[in-house]
Amino acid sequence: MAIAVKLDDLLHARRMTLTDLADRVGITIVNLSILKTGKARAIRFSTLDAICVALSCQPGDILEFLPEQADAEPPAQRGTRRARA
Repeated sequence: MAIAVKLDDLLHARRMTLTDLADRVGITIVNLSILKTGKARAIRFSTLDAICVALSCQPGDILEFLPEQADAEPPAQRGTRRARA
């Protein structure tokens, strides 16, 4: 994926655990872990806002676009339907 999640680095810099952040943000540790490992496919703006408030950071401190990885990924197949015979 062309978007890298740098949540682990921010947590380390703030000397905060995932459990602490989950308590402050009000979401489960499991959901934060999915985000932290880069396995999340989406994030709500309200969640991103709450994380930024808890970590005193900007969204760009958490998410990074990696253009070289975007070039290597095949384009998504969108709504391809086969005609019925």
